[in-house]
Amino acid sequence: MIGQIVIGLFGVAAVFLSQDPREQRRRWACVFGLAAQPFWLVMAWHAHEYGVLALSLVYGWAWARGVRSYWMKADAR
Repeated sequence: MIGQIVIGLFGVAAVFLSQDPREQRRRWACVFGLAAQPFWLVMAWHAHEYGVLALSLVYGWAWARGVRSYWMKADAR
């Protein structure tokens, strides 16, 4: 139950922030998206939903790329 709430809140926040015209807000989308990934992985594993598990890994990779682009590169700071 808590996992579903976290997935919902963080997922919606990530989607909304990813569409914000202001870069200072848009850069937070990947943080919220990545924060939801452990909950997706646990949920998919416990439900034996291996397709969702695979997609969660790909989404996690994509969100991690955003963290690297927006937060870790020298010109991003």
